[in-house]
Amino acid sequence: MSIQQLIWNYLKAKKLNTGLNILLLSLGIAMITLLILFNNQLEEKMTNNSKGIDLVVGAKGSPLQQILCSVFHVDFPTGNIKLREADRLAKHRLVKYAIPLALGDSYQGFRVVGTNRAYSSIYQADLASGGWWEKDLEVTLGSAVAHLTKLKVGDRFESAHGLTKDGHAHDENKYVVRGILKKSGTVIDELILTTISSVWKVHEEQVINHNDQMPISPSLLVPSVEAGDSLREITSLLIKYKNPIAAIQLPRFINTQTSMQAASPAFEMARLFMLLGVGADALMGFAYVLIFISGLSIFIALYNSLKERRYDMAIMRSMGASRGLLFKTIILEGSILTFIGASVGILLGHAVLVFFVLIMEEGQKMGLSAGIFYVEEGVILAGSVVLGIFCSLLPAIQAYRVNIHNVLAGS
Repeated sequence: MSIQQLIWNYLKAKKLNTGLNILLLSLGIAMITLLILFNNQLEEKMTNNSKGIDLVVGAKGSPLQQILCSVFHVDFPTGNIKLREADRLAKHRLVKYAIPLALGDSYQGFRVVGTNRAYSSIYQADLASGGWWEKDLEVTLGSAVAHLTKLKVGDRFESAHGLTKDGHAHDENKYVVRGILKKSGTVIDELILTTISSVWKVHEEQVINHNDQMPISPSLLVPSVEAGDSLREITSLLIKYKNPIAAIQLPRFINTQTSMQAASPAFEMARLFMLLGVGADALMGFAYVLIFISGLSIFIALYNSLKERRYDMAIMRSMGASRGLLFKTIILEGSILTFIGASVGILLGHAVLVFFVLIMEEGQKMGLSAGIFYVEEGVILAGSVVLGIFCSLLPAIQAYRVNIHNVLAGS
């Protein structure tokens, strides 16, 4: 019988203890794995979604709400800003480019965003079918929107007020699907893109110019309307700095010299992760408690089983087994036990994420993937083996010191 078979038979002989130790360890490892998957992918998505956006300008209110609304599209606007004032800011010497957003409606929980083609360029979005939105009430869908709503090129739909599915429907003005974007792994996958004037039209703004002639002096942000108009409003402005000095001067200028508010995605993201980190740390702490209890249980199980195996070990020694082999057997038993527990835990963590993505619509919208493995998971696996060695070290030393004559004489 090989040493591996011997260890396996030892583990099978105590099925209840073995199963309990694996369960405790796997639950702790699964919780840590799930936190790693969520945190890493959430951080990656937030970084990708805010790439190319240095500053968000909107109505005064909560800066974090402004970022969540205009960059990640998971919150409501703080209000509207005047297009005339936004135009002036877009011409500022410290602004490289400014992208306008007009928000307010959604379709089946997916936000309708009035903007221009520069917005899709930030995320390097490409068409999968159809074309880009051009005229009023034409839209281009993100890949996730098309997949979950089953809309196709040429279909018509009506938007609803707000982000909920039961909001007031604007059935008097229906959008038509002009195109569908390829999957990009960014927030644009979950958006419905159209013109800003479409958003105004749906909300029955009487100030819209309905003729096909271009204004004499077009707005920089919305060329289809006259510059300097004091009635039209947009939700926010996404700004890219022209040079590093803009990061110091521009936010202060906006917050003190205008009626608008400037919020930095980088700063607000750091603050958000700090807030989320409190809950994540609590869950991580609970996971480590489970792992500690599991390690203690493994140590006790090995130490107690050593008393039952003293006679077996004495027989093995009398048949030629060395002290080192007994030591190695106990060490391997603890290592294999923790390795199995960690492997089950990692797979369980990924399985929970698969369930979240497949069963819950929120998981699909977030674009999380259970098929991604991180380096931290390899570290967890290696750490579990070290834990097994540490827990079995004292029992292994006791096995090494087994006195053949005393054990056999006592029998």
